[in-house]
Amino acid sequence: MDIQKITTRKISEQVAEQLEQSIVNGSISAGEKLQSVRELTGQFQVGRSAVRDAIAVLKGKGMVEVIQGEGAFVCDPRRWQTFGAYPLIDAKSIQDLYAVRKMMEVGIAEQAALKRGNKQLDAMKEAIRQFDQGWEADYRFHIALAEATDNDVLVKLMESISQNMKEALIDCHRVIAENAEVAEAIDAQHRSIYEAIKNKDTDGAREKMKEHLNYVEQLLQAGGM
Repeated sequence: MDIQKITTRKISEQVAEQLEQSIVNGSISAGEKLQSVRELTGQFQVGRSAVRDAIAVLKGKGMVEVIQGEGAFVCDPRRWQTFGAYPLIDAKSIQDLYAVRKMMEVGIAEQAALKRGNKQLDAMKEAIRQFDQGWEADYRFHIALAEATDNDVLVKLMESISQNMKEALIDCHRVIAENAEVAEAIDAQHRSIYEAIKNKDTDGAREKMKEHLNYVEQLLQAGGM
């Protein structure tokens, strides 16, 4: 694998891009184990957290599977070609992807209300509690929702969509952090979705999720999406 030294912005994303390129061009084959975090840290000359975050990005795209105690392994291309990188080069691409998310996640909320377990409820509740952490907490909330459906395909799709929209969503959370009224609205929406799912209210979960996604879409559009 041809390693380039990382020198500028968003270090973890640059590491992820280089690893992704190596996977796509076949330098790292399906089933092959990535080098350890320590080894990648040395080769890229970055911190361990940057490497871990990069691996998390690839995991979100379905390109690697992380096995505790063993490491990260490259997934079958049929998996990441379906759920992996989608080049978001302009506002139209982001709009299209968010439209897909809206269609999916309303149904996800309904299924979560039917199938949720205590583990997913606890994860949602914890993400709500950590709302001030920004995009990361929001990501955990929505992934916990998808996991509550007990449908691995939906989870992978949500992970991929969220990772591909990461920059737009981070910008959105900057707006949220700077506006107490908006932050309170988002927090209240998350709580109402949680309550509907907790109470197995499928209709309520659908409606609350639809309201939430429409509200966030307005924020994204205001930010130039």
